[in-house]
This record gives sequence, structure tokens and C-alpha cells, in this order.
Amino acid sequence: MTIMSGFVLFAVFWFLALFIVLPLRLTTQEEANETVPGTPSSAPVDPHIRQKVKLATIIALVCWGIAAFVLINELVTVADIDIFNRLDSDLHRP
Repeated sequence: MTIMSGFVLFAVFWFLALFIVLPLRLTTQEEANETVPGTPSSAPVDPHIRQKVKLATIIALVCWGIAAFVLINELVTVADIDIFNRLDSDLHRP
């Protein structure tokens, strides 16, 4: 794995984790009875962005570490995934 592919893989994990973490512990303006004029009632009162970014980073680091370990040590290769033998035969060498 090159440095750039490692960075891209981390970015994918980070955004995935962020989108999973964003709706956690969310209190809307409607639930808090504090609707600000001009905003939708479904807008969050306090989104806790800093804590959610930190949590997403920790989750992404753990997932990226596991994926990097598997890829660097070649525990899973393209040849393992090619169940229909459609790829180049050079990939299937031991």
C-alpha cells in the first residue's frame, strides 16, 4: 500500500465514521422547544461537532489500522477475491 492509497483509505473510513456518528445524541429544536425563527424545527440545538469529529477519527484510525495490517501483510489479496477466475493468471501464483 502506497502512502497516497493509505491516505485515501483513511479518508474513506473517516467520512464513513463521521456520517455514522453525526446523528448520535442529536436533540432537535422541536424536541427542546427552542425553535429559532427562520430555521427548520428539525435543526439540532447543539450538534456537538467537536466530540463527534474526535469519535469519528478514533473509529477511523482503528478501522484503518486493521485494514492496513491486512493489506500490508497480504492476508487477503486480489487472487483470494477472484472466485470466477476472470483476472490475470499471474495473480494466482503462490
